[in-house]
Amino acid sequence: MQIKVVIAGCGGRMGKILLECVAQADDLVLHGALEHGGSTLLGNAVAAGVRISADIESALQGADVLIDFTRPEGTLHHLEICRRLKVNMVIGTTGLDAQQKAKLGAAAQDIGIVFAPNMSVGVNLVFKLLETASRVLSEGYDIEIIEAHHRHKVDAPSGTALGMGEVVARTLGRDLAKVAVYGREGVTGERDPSTIGFATVRGGDIVGDHTVLFAGTGERIEITHKASSRATFALGALRAARFLQVNEEGLYDMQDVLALK
Repeated sequence: MQIKVVIAGCGGRMGKILLECVAQADDLVLHGALEHGGSTLLGNAVAAGVRISADIESALQGADVLIDFTRPEGTLHHLEICRRLKVNMVIGTTGLDAQQKAKLGAAAQDIGIVFAPNMSVGVNLVFKLLETASRVLSEGYDIEIIEAHHRHKVDAPSGTALGMGEVVARTLGRDLAKVAVYGREGVTGERDPSTIGFATVRGGDIVGDHTVLFAGTGERIEITHKASSRATFALGALRAARFLQVNEEGLYDMQDVLALK
């Protein structure tokens, strides 16, 4: 039995890749495709019997899962409707604040939600590797996170970079909100060894590069992931959709999906 998928923001960069990946999957079928009310794409056919719509209520009727890589305000609006209609969600939206994330947890009492700053299988393996590296390199190593994305990305640091920082901070018993340094300029003084630094690059069509640098005396350890295609994120999202089809209500991440916990 095929999983009925609705894609939010289907006209965007990620949305287009998701449409292609769903079309190529034997166990998934496109049930609906959503865009905002002012989109010039409304009414365009994207699959047999499926046209791009702004009517989320109609699009979700009979659906199994909504895949959402939009923006926080849109995702939270979709969340309310999915919860009411009992439609699961795969959320790759970045830039959500603590209060918005809490709303995901509340909705997960009624529906299944996979929420991850990055759906890539490789990135989520890196998260696991960072736990080990952080434990081994807990003393004597300065930690910096460098990320690069295309010129159109609207939030910084990326959700993935922040996710990496959270993994490292949690493993080291630190509060990322207290130890993160997001920019340096002028006379900053010596580096506080407890801090975790972030550097952001924006330019061109970079899909997504992330490096966590552990800099010690006489050596550097770098754990790097480079994405060359958004298909890696889309394929991870489809794995998440399959995961929700066989799991109960709750808030999950890609570590759950990939059985890395």
